[in-house]
Amino acid sequence: MKTSVDSAAERIVLDALGGVFSGLPPDAVVAVAYSGGLDSTVLLDAAVRVAGAERCVALHVHHGLSPNADRWLAHCEATARALGVRFDAEQVRIRRENGESIEAAARDARYRALDAMCARQGAAALWLAHHADDQAETVLLQLLRGAGVAGLAAMAPQRIDEPSAAPRVRPFLHLLRAQLERYAHLRGLRWIEDESNADTRYARNALRHEVLPTLATRFPGFRDALSRTARHAATAQRLLDDLARIDMRAIGRDEGAALSRKSLTALDDARATNLLRVWIRTVALPTPSAARLGDMLRQLREARDGHALSVMHGGARLRLYRDKIYWEKGALELPSSTGRRAAPRGRALQPSTGQRPAGDDPYGDELLGARDAKRTEHLAWRGQQVWHLPQWRGSLVFVPTTDDDIGPDTVPAALLASAPLSARARTGGERMQRAAAGPARTLKNLFQEIGVPAWERDVPLIYIGDTLLFVPLVGLNSAALSDLPASRRHGERRRLEWRLDLLIA
Repeated sequence: MKTSVDSAAERIVLDALGGVFSGLPPDAVVAVAYSGGLDSTVLLDAAVRVAGAERCVALHVHHGLSPNADRWLAHCEATARALGVRFDAEQVRIRRENGESIEAAARDARYRALDAMCARQGAAALWLAHHADDQAETVLLQLLRGAGVAGLAAMAPQRIDEPSAAPRVRPFLHLLRAQLERYAHLRGLRWIEDESNADTRYARNALRHEVLPTLATRFPGFRDALSRTARHAATAQRLLDDLARIDMRAIGRDEGAALSRKSLTALDDARATNLLRVWIRTVALPTPSAARLGDMLRQLREARDGHALSVMHGGARLRLYRDKIYWEKGALELPSSTGRRAAPRGRALQPSTGQRPAGDDPYGDELLGARDAKRTEHLAWRGQQVWHLPQWRGSLVFVPTTDDDIGPDTVPAALLASAPLSARARTGGERMQRAAAGPARTLKNLFQEIGVPAWERDVPLIYIGDTLLFVPLVGLNSAALSDLPASRRHGERRRLEWRLDLLIA
């Protein structure tokens, strides 16, 4: 759309937005992250002039950290209304985890809220008002924290964190704050001042008020220099990511969910930690510090078996089984009834894929259920579809099937109703018959053959009467069907499925 431009200062700002706006599809909606401060006020005003009010939506995040937060919300809503722009807001609660700073926690909460509002409003892009001064501060902070090249890359002009999320675009990243101030004054804009921006107890504010003015005097071009550093670091990080992907293709197992420990530890430290960093990111865990990565690699080199590993990160545990390392998500360390540490439980990020070769189990069989002293659960089956077993953090699901479905793990409904069902913990020595004509074998041997790690064997054994019927991860005991009269083998059937609580709908 055409706009009236009164000065070169306005043209600089409008041209910055025009460049990114021209790459959007026709009729695309642009979301503007609008805090009410000077930078985002300029961004919203200029966005309306470039895109038109009907194609803009202002998004405000209410952090609740300031006593003025409600007043800021009202100001932002009124400004958006005056511009004819749709307005959306979301209040967040700041939760600090793992010792992170209040700034980091607020930033994470803010982006989660902005992404949610973008999805709600159908926005094609999220515009953020970060400028060259912000970029310089970020690079300096990362340098002072000893960050690697990923940290020094600072803020990208455009970034897509999730394929389904709107891309985050920073059209002002090459503009100075002074240029935005000039635009705001020329346009007679009104904005709010966050009192926390003057608090030099925060590292970024200390840099802004005490360090950058001195740099500007001694090194007038420092902002451009630091921006070049960020661009060089971003290029270096892309190359490191490419190298990690090459290594992943050679070392990855189970479609990248696991890695070969032998192949990983054969790499030098720098290349191995680069691969670990990218691999951890691909399984949706937070990126660990360099020290944490170093400790992971040291333990992987020194561990004789999986029990020697003691790595928890982002709510997941690093696991090793038959040369594969993978993350078990939701792992918890629970006290056992004997006072010893019980094995962690959770859902492995790497699902079991196919048959693994049989062989000696380096971990033995720890009889987790017996050690946890679980009580027996009972069920009189009368057509229920789900039997929740909270002691094992899962449910047995009775999936209806067609009458002629006699596939694996399907049983006649008449059999299920013929005697009480019970869920029992393992005590050792249990045997079952996987094939009708095959021999009975111990569960320990079957778990080893299938490749189920010892810490995942804490599953309920499902009995019908006193006969073992079904074992999660192993399947149906054929011997339980051998005495069933032929007349009762047909008719309505159910397929037995074990689902962890994390997976059941």
